[in-house]
Amino acid sequence: MRSDNVTKGVQQAPHRSLMNALGMTEEERRRPLIGIVNSYNEIVPGHMNLDKITEAVKLGVAMAGGTPVVFPAIAVCDGIAMGHVGMKYSLVTRDLICDSTECMVMAHQFDGLVCIPNCDKNVPGLLMAAARVNIPTIFVSGGPMLAGHVRGKKRSLSSMFEAVGSVAAGTMSMEELEEFEEKVCPTCGSCSGMYTANSMNCLTEVLGMGLKGNGTIPAVYSERIRLAKHAGMQIMELVRQNIRPRDIMTEKAFLNALTVDMALGCSTNSMLHLPAIAHEAGVELNMEIANEISSRTPNLCHLAPAGPTYIEDLNEAGGVYAVMNELNKKNLLCTDLMTVTGKTVGENIAGCVNKNPEVIRPVENPYSQTGGIAVLKGNLAPDTGVVKRSAVVPEMMVHEGPARVFDCEEDAIAAIKSGKIVPGDVVVIRYEGPKGGPGMREMLNPTSAIAGMGLGSSVALITDGRFSGASRGASIGHVSPEAAVGGPIALVEEGDIISINIPENRLDVKLSEEELAARRARWQPREPKITTGYLARYREMVTSGNRGAVLEIRK
Repeated sequence: MRSDNVTKGVQQAPHRSLMNALGMTEEERRRPLIGIVNSYNEIVPGHMNLDKITEAVKLGVAMAGGTPVVFPAIAVCDGIAMGHVGMKYSLVTRDLICDSTECMVMAHQFDGLVCIPNCDKNVPGLLMAAARVNIPTIFVSGGPMLAGHVRGKKRSLSSMFEAVGSVAAGTMSMEELEEFEEKVCPTCGSCSGMYTANSMNCLTEVLGMGLKGNGTIPAVYSERIRLAKHAGMQIMELVRQNIRPRDIMTEKAFLNALTVDMALGCSTNSMLHLPAIAHEAGVELNMEIANEISSRTPNLCHLAPAGPTYIEDLNEAGGVYAVMNELNKKNLLCTDLMTVTGKTVGENIAGCVNKNPEVIRPVENPYSQTGGIAVLKGNLAPDTGVVKRSAVVPEMMVHEGPARVFDCEEDAIAAIKSGKIVPGDVVVIRYEGPKGGPGMREMLNPTSAIAGMGLGSSVALITDGRFSGASRGASIGHVSPEAAVGGPIALVEEGDIISINIPENRLDVKLSEEELAARRARWQPREPKITTGYLARYREMVTSGNRGAVLEIRK
């Protein structure tokens, strides 16, 4: 066992003395040491129940013959960080979480690992860490929030942000806003729609790193506690069989994840996180393959914000495995891959029927024959841009309009709320990419303001930053190369005509190559917005959005 390096032999007598100081018995030292990464804190609603999940995992590990050892991971609440400088610190925590977990695992020589994340960056950060350290690992999340209920309709956090836009437009009163505020987030858990946290937790099941229901069982259900106990027990089986993350997260597993991503209509942030996780697993995942997968993958779910159903509904309909079983009817998945259950994908999903065709469309009757996410290219996005196609209204799938150019999110929000954005406009928000932000802010505020003001079917948004999974509409993010490195988005001027053609996967500015070249010659790099601390170091190391915004050492 790896833990022999700290528990056995004469040279390890000092190590054992320190374990004695922990109250650890000789019997506990003889057992496999299982690290448990607990992302609990008291500021993220999706993490406030993780203390209970952790206790359940510890019990499961102990019941199966292991010694559980808990250590922490940080977490940012994207909702609370939204719309101010705090959002610069969201994506960047993915790498802090990964790095700190690597440090704890390698320093203490754990034999296995149980990861307990829930919200946006913890899931990919811990998946990256699992691939990097490559010891037997299993995931169990904190689970999704239940949907809120306002005046007979299910609601969620995206409804709350859009309500703010409705107040600005004069179509909602302050009293109505306060009712939304009280009711849209009724329980702990990751926000109740198919936003980034739930997207990544669902994809953890698809990748084979979590047990059935990990992405969908609501946080407040006792079934979630039972799941955590089973995860604790199952890690011991993985240790005994030495089944490791890189045995599970293979290239074919990532292709499965992209396929189910398309069927579920996940957050566009999955297009940022999957390449980063694959990178740590030694797999090169070119996002341009997404359109090829999308072309043959039907979109089966319209979960909020794309539609009126929520993760709790997906859970009742049969969950992620039921979606996978539908896709398997068309042989769209690789089913012979190993998973943390000890069984193959095919064995896991066998018999998992679709219990509600209104929530999970049968594969014969999809919302569309193509997937929920599209990767766009063109002279405005020579590398790529990403849009959640399933959340775009039909009339905005093809659109041309004048650019309304803003060099930061705050200026765009001010213009939207003051009525300066009109039907037909294309809002361009730049210098918000991985380097330009720095930190690639998520922009739920501008998309929600546009939707709340009734412009969702007539105004598009384009950015080198990113959009929340709660965003809907023609919101195109991750435009690469970003403005900070002189990408074409930096050359756009007020009034330029932007052409969006999602069915043809195109994003262009209607300028000649000669005009673009002239503007490029005049362009000057901007002074960095932040020059000290972690964000300054991050800016120097981060790659572009189309590569997953991974960190690389310059050679």
